[in-house]
Amino acid sequence: MKTIIDNLFLKVILSAALTISAVTAQAQPFAKEIASFKKQDSLMAPPSNAILMVGSSSFTLWKDVQDYFPHYIIINRGFGGSSLQDIIRYEPDIIFPYHPKQIIIYCGENDLTASDTVTSQLVFERFQQLFADIRNKFPKVALAYVSMKPSPARILLMPKMSEANRLVKAFLKKKKKTTFIDVYNKMLKEDGTPMTDIFLEDNLHLNKKGYALWQKIIEPFLLKY
Repeated sequence: MKTIIDNLFLKVILSAALTISAVTAQAQPFAKEIASFKKQDSLMAPPSNAILMVGSSSFTLWKDVQDYFPHYIIINRGFGGSSLQDIIRYEPDIIFPYHPKQIIIYCGENDLTASDTVTSQLVFERFQQLFADIRNKFPKVALAYVSMKPSPARILLMPKMSEANRLVKAFLKKKKKTTFIDVYNKMLKEDGTPMTDIFLEDNLHLNKKGYALWQKIIEPFLLKY
């Protein structure tokens, strides 16, 4: 009788533990997006030696990015609204499983919008952590950072973005096999304000003209086979 009760008790404990684990997984931000990436990879193994793009919504919404770079193999693992902390959290899922020849990062904007207490220095420190993690896993893989972009919707954050971009650029200049891709300054009008005809109606995300501009800026820095 005691054995039966003990077994029932163990089953209850295990069931509760599994339930808690499932709830915790679902509670993680962007869990559905990450699960979708994993499902894609399980259905079709991603190519090796490709260019891996990771970052926030500016990459997420670039759904036809492969059409912009037909001479390259692109794996897009951007997920909308993500911060550098989110990229770091999901490194084992969206970076480490692949064997890319180059990693392109676009992230940092959402860190600054999360709280007024997030400074340019903090964004830079988070990028340093991401960089260190990638370098530990892939010491020889080329890495490029696309600067945070100026947009009409976030015009008040431009000074912080500009400073964070400057810090990242200076940091990467001292590292091997790295590139800083400046889209910030090339998206400004002569008066120093963001262009307005390259954004969607939300004045935050790029339209086709905006992505065409990015294509011209980014392509010279992509590694060829």
